[in-house]
Order: sequence, then structure tokens, then C-alpha cells
Amino acid sequence: MIAVHDLSPAELAALLHFHADAGVDWMLEETPVDRFAEFAAARPARPMPGQDTAAAARQVESPADRRTDAPQRQAPGRSAPARGAPAAPAIQQNVAMPDEQAVAAARFAAESARSLAELKTALEGFSGCNLKNSARNTIFSEGDPASPIMVIGPMPDADDDREGLPFAGKTGLLLDRMLAAIGLERSAVMLGNVVPWRPPGNRPPTQAEMDICRPFIERQIALAEPKHLLLLGNFTARFFFGGTGTIHTLRGQWRDVAAGHLILPALASLHPQELLNAPASKSLAWQDLLAFQARIAEG
Repeated sequence: MIAVHDLSPAELAALLHFHADAGVDWMLEETPVDRFAEFAAARPARPMPGQDTAAAARQVESPADRRTDAPQRQAPGRSAPARGAPAAPAIQQNVAMPDEQAVAAARFAAESARSLAELKTALEGFSGCNLKNSARNTIFSEGDPASPIMVIGPMPDADDDREGLPFAGKTGLLLDRMLAAIGLERSAVMLGNVVPWRPPGNRPPTQAEMDICRPFIERQIALAEPKHLLLLGNFTARFFFGGTGTIHTLRGQWRDVAAGHLILPALASLHPQELLNAPASKSLAWQDLLAFQARIAEG
């Protein structure tokens, strides 16, 4: 184990970033837990290799447990079932919904919503995507629903998941500056993500997860009815444009995007996180922002 005082500030920052990217949000429990004691207590009850469960249970029984007249042990807080009463039903485990069924359920839930408020309620109550199980918050779009501009990113990161808002943290601050550079404010546009739940460790969503989330983001666009879309990041550009191109081959080009009954012009550019990782690409993003500004000025 490496002690904290043995690390330089840069090494400590890198280690913390590594844990955050891996999905670790809290470093300490509220109360101390002795994991070694838990393991030692559970070890005698574990069957040895090649030993059946019944034999292992007999080994840990005491002589009093084997007496026929000894009272049966009960779990703390549980009363013994009455004689002749039917046995309690076994606890049913949650069964994962098949992908095709989950996509159909997502499409039905999204199309049934007649407003953004109804869509938000439907999304928060939807349980057909496994990403929701590990995410802290469901990230819905925010901003001015009457705005003619909608900015869409790929998926929530750790800051978004913690704050419950799209484009939080450092990426959000950079996006605010990018928008301000072309005369826009966060509160005057709509902000959203393709995927409403943060994947564990910020991994890319699977194709099945993308298919499940697609009806919700397309319905958000259809209900908001913006006039122009700004798509940020490689994942977002591929999601709407299709193909396997990189953001450097997809950026700066106006393309039509279908969402419900709407056909909207969309421009792809680099995500703020990509600019934080590679500041040299800011000149490319600036070119895209100027092109976006010129287009929206046309009305």
C-alpha cells in the first residue's frame, strides 16, 4: 500500500482522477469496517473445493445443533412460522428485460409523453436500461425549452451524475465560455445528453443501451422543437450521423437529423472534455462555433 505522504501533489491528483474515472465517488465509509474480520468470520462457512454444501454445513454444526430436540435457530427479528402454515414464498430475483422488449418499452414510454415534463417523469420511472442501476441520477435536459438551439452531449460524467445536471463541473464551465464567445448563455439554450445515465467508469454505452436510450433523446428534441442542433463529441456525432468516422472527420459539416416529425440541421464539434485533454484542438472548435453562429443568425 502506498502512503499518501509518499506521493507528490501531481501523483496524488492523478490517482484521484483514476479513481473518479473508474466510478469511485466516495473514498470512506461513514463508520469503520474491518473487512479482514468479515472475511475470517465467513471463511468457515465456505465449502472447500470438491465438498458439497450439505457436508460443509454439517462441519460447522455444533452437537446441540444436531440434536433433534434442539430448537431451530431463527434469524434475528423474524418470528417462527406457525405449524401447518404454508412456507413463505421464495424471494424473486429481478430478471433483466430482453433488449428488444426494453427498446419497445422505451419507445412506448417516450411516445406517450405529450410534454417535456411528462417525458422527464417517464424517463425517471423507466427501469429497462441497466445503466440506471449504477447511476446516481437520471440526467434530463435543462435550459430554456422555447430556445431555438439545443446542445447535446454524449453521456453524463461523474460531475453530471453527482450534480444531477448536464454539463456540470469543468466541462460545463468550458462550455459556458464557448457559448459566451458566440453570444449565447447556458440559460438561453437547451442542454441534454444522448444517454441519461452515467455508465460505470465512464465506459462507452453498448449498442443495446444506445438503442434503448434513443427514443427518449429523440422525443426530447421533438417536444422542444429547436431549429438548430449542436452535437458535441465523437459519440454524439456517430449516434446522429451514423457511420464510424471520428469527430475530426464529422465536425464542421451541417447535416440533417431526424427526430420524430422534425428534420433539423445539426453541426458536430468537439466536446469540452476533448478540448481539456487536447487544448491544441480549440482552434478547430472555434471554427465550428463561428459556423454555428453564422447559421443561427440566418434564422
